[in-house]
Amino acid sequence: MDAAATVAAEVAAEVAERFGRFAREEAPGRSELYAEWAAGVVSDGEVTAILGRIPARHRQPPLVFAVTRLLGAPERSYRDWAEWVREHADDVVTGCTAHSLQTNEPLRCAALLPALSAIDGPVALLEVGASAGLCLYPDRYSYRYLGGPDLDPRDGRSAVILDSALRGGGPSLRMPEVVWRAGIDLAPLDAADAEDRRFLVSLAWPGEAGRAARIEAALDIAAADPPLLVRGDATERAALQALAALAPSGATLVITTPGVLPHIPREGRDRLVANIADIDAVWVSIDPPDLRFEGVAPIDPAAWGGFVLRRDGRALAAVDPLGAFVEWRDPGARNAR
Repeated sequence: MDAAATVAAEVAAEVAERFGRFAREEAPGRSELYAEWAAGVVSDGEVTAILGRIPARHRQPPLVFAVTRLLGAPERSYRDWAEWVREHADDVVTGCTAHSLQTNEPLRCAALLPALSAIDGPVALLEVGASAGLCLYPDRYSYRYLGGPDLDPRDGRSAVILDSALRGGGPSLRMPEVVWRAGIDLAPLDAADAEDRRFLVSLAWPGEAGRAARIEAALDIAAADPPLLVRGDATERAALQALAALAPSGATLVITTPGVLPHIPREGRDRLVANIADIDAVWVSIDPPDLRFEGVAPIDPAAWGGFVLRRDGRALAAVDPLGAFVEWRDPGARNAR
């Protein structure tokens, strides 16, 4: 086997391993269709070879499946999907290469709200990896917490209803007063752009009841009152500081990183954490418990039971990655300032 063939075989094996893990650990319970598709990829050499042509940073299973659906792949059996992929191989490679996994789930605001509730005064909100900015509107959504309060914006019930479960107490929940909202992203999306909207909706997995409609309603809110979205790399100190400097005085600057750190290589992740530390801001993050970054000790996932809601690196609660539950774990943490 020559060198090129060896590399191709290694990449195909990596694709099979990644999709197999997705089929076993990530898709079950959320999307049986995606579980079936991912399991089928594992033993399909022709499809793994096609997917192996996609750059590694652009071939995560949820992104591949979303792009193929966006391009017209049938939401039917693996056999039907794989046949379509073979017939449209070049389009699949091009489409995945042009997109990134920019999951913009407004329900994550239900996981962020307990941390935001403990911050006094008006808030200037800055999100890293903001996509279309749907997580910059925690004050514009309605919340229905099982085991907690019902909360609505000042002007009444929102078109976006966030259902989440609240366990373990924590601070008294209240709607934040957001006076400024901004985001930075390598490729920000426009909530008013039809193609960007179609892509974001396609990132909802088949079988996730209500998620696509929730994203569409949140897109309408963002389109009606757009946040400041900047194209840039937040791991570069100057880029993040320049945006943070635009926040109004008199408001507490809160920098959020809901689910973005795992998508940044370790070196860049540590730079980003250092950049945030150099800014006078409260940092609120949602990350996998075993994610490694400077200054924060990893947590055993088996003992934690979810992602970690942190404030300034301090673990506050176990949360669902997309916000479906919050279990408070730090009764001593209340007010940020």
